[in-house]
Amino acid sequence: MPPSRVHAATILSDPGATPVSALPGVGPALAETLARLGLERVQDLWFHLPLRYEDRTHLTSIADLRPGERAQVEGVVEAVERGFRYRPQLKVAITDGSQQTLVLRFFHFNRSQSEQLKPGTRLLCYGEVRQAALGLEMVHPQYQRLSGDEPAVVDELLTPVYPTTEGLGQKRLAGVIAKALALLPQDAQLELIPTELCVAHGLTSLREALLYVHRPPPDAHLGQLTTGRHPAQQRLAFEELLTQHLSLKRMRAAVRRRHAPRLQGTGELRQRLLASLPFGLTGAQQRVSGEIAKDIAQASPMLRLVQGDVGSGKTIVAALAALAAVESGQQVALMAPTELLAEQHLQHFRHWLTPLGIEVAWLAGKVTGKARQQALQRVASGAHVVIGTHALMQEGVSFAQLGLVIVDEQHRFGVQQRLSLRDKGADHESGLVPHQLVLTATPIPRTLAMSAYADLDVSAIDELPPGRTPVQTIAISNARRFDVIERIHAACLEGRQAYWVCTLIEESEQLRAQAAEVAHAELSSALSDCRIGLIHGRMKPKEKQAVMDAFKAGELSVLVSTTVIEVGVDVPNASLMVIENSERLGLSQLHQLRGRVGRGAIASNCVLLYQPPLGQLARERLQVMRDTNDGFRIAEKDLELRGPGEVLGTRQTGQLSFRIADLARDAHLLPAVQEVGAVLLAHHPQQAEGLIARWIGAAARYAHA
Repeated sequence: MPPSRVHAATILSDPGATPVSALPGVGPALAETLARLGLERVQDLWFHLPLRYEDRTHLTSIADLRPGERAQVEGVVEAVERGFRYRPQLKVAITDGSQQTLVLRFFHFNRSQSEQLKPGTRLLCYGEVRQAALGLEMVHPQYQRLSGDEPAVVDELLTPVYPTTEGLGQKRLAGVIAKALALLPQDAQLELIPTELCVAHGLTSLREALLYVHRPPPDAHLGQLTTGRHPAQQRLAFEELLTQHLSLKRMRAAVRRRHAPRLQGTGELRQRLLASLPFGLTGAQQRVSGEIAKDIAQASPMLRLVQGDVGSGKTIVAALAALAAVESGQQVALMAPTELLAEQHLQHFRHWLTPLGIEVAWLAGKVTGKARQQALQRVASGAHVVIGTHALMQEGVSFAQLGLVIVDEQHRFGVQQRLSLRDKGADHESGLVPHQLVLTATPIPRTLAMSAYADLDVSAIDELPPGRTPVQTIAISNARRFDVIERIHAACLEGRQAYWVCTLIEESEQLRAQAAEVAHAELSSALSDCRIGLIHGRMKPKEKQAVMDAFKAGELSVLVSTTVIEVGVDVPNASLMVIENSERLGLSQLHQLRGRVGRGAIASNCVLLYQPPLGQLARERLQVMRDTNDGFRIAEKDLELRGPGEVLGTRQTGQLSFRIADLARDAHLLPAVQEVGAVLLAHHPQQAEGLIARWIGAAARYAHA
């Protein structure tokens, strides 16, 4: 590499901090494209890791190709056919003398491309092999033409495939990364984890690990690399998990350094509420309530996550915490992700707290005009408890003295949303911030809680209230749909109620609504002597609420719904749940839906209707649902089958977008990650900062929030 093109002083002092624009061939336009991927320094390129690998180190005979595999073949064009049935396509048949033919199929092509692929042309092709009606084919393979007797040149190393962006091809990106790797220093300068910790935990050389994952030799174990279990990948996964752990711990420490109001009160309101309840608290509820009371009595902000299975009684625990705040002269804000769930909380809190003389205000998106102005005035003048959706965080919402923030189903809010609500309560004069209580009905596996919620103390309500009967779950093929409808009819004639849930995944809200409308029409026709209700996401909030109220009051026998009823809806008389297309849903969502029944003393059932044939994953999921009602066991299995982003619902928010680590696969690394993290934070804070800058970069702005 010509050193004249790179700023030598920058390289000598810190090669990783060199801007990418200093690399040969990286002009302003390419630097701007790289910046879209967060690649601004040479160090960013070192840690821009491959998504997968392609093996182009050898040729495979057409006769040895297997469907589902990716392979590289050399062949001569035997025939070309342009077709226009349904849509234009170009089919090119090649052979390699093995008496077998492979078809290359293109749906996007131009005239010059089809003219270049004439019979007799030699090609080197790479792609995924598929089984077609008349033999094997590759759809849109990568290929290059070979001239005359020119031998096909195969790669010496496995080919990495990187995350990229529009306007940046793999070859160009790989070239830039290769130039960056030429500046990779020795371990002494690269390593941020102290040597004694690396030795104690058997961590291999970071430099060697980086060179291996970017340039795997031809004899590399592709199976190991594909699954991320190669020692080089594990070394990098360890550092990435460590960085995430450090950033969450640092965020927690920054919040802890601030002060919060001491919420103690006399306990009189708590005693009055407990005396008015028709039930006693379970041991788990008492334990968790005690942990919260101890936290909020301190002058440093509480950061506690309360997880409990559906129906375990998290809401009453939150209400008791709210009373301590009110007795201390502070306001409470409770935020839920949907209006349906927020309204459920509103009803519970008003039912419990209004008789105690406590004002419970309501602020959601649908509160508009004069009603909104009045609600904002009440919040600003000190309404005791304010319940709402993300509308609580909007401009114009001002609290008089916010001492406790309760966030329900936290994983549905991004980090920024949670922090912005906390900041609403920050008193800039006194420097006080409110305590934070986070609730989730999604049981989180221990390994995930250790990593994803390292900034929070975790409490579990792991005991169901007495009188709850376990839900019996069965899986039935859609071919027996009529039998299921008959079963619903019998239950309705006995005075019981049922849910019929329609699921369409990754489809538009309009299609979901249509699916629910079709099911509603079918059930209304089949059960003409029963009243059938319908609720879906496209209905106005007022309409949805009217249907829910009618179902709760027992005026409707069956409620046909999309998954909007997944969380928080409580109708004790509903004892039968039918979930259509259950094979399409993840375990946690199935478990959440099932939690809508079994909320009273009546024996309850859940029917998982599925469309055969079932894939292996779907079969496993439905079997787990039949085997257990234990939310924590289900969450562990869900983590194993689907991964952390799905379990926590953070796939869309990007909170857990790891480059190489996988919490399900790498859970065994977490105890060592915690040990090393504690040592770094206590004795090597600069190295901890360096790791956060290396792996998180610009996203580290949340670390002090």
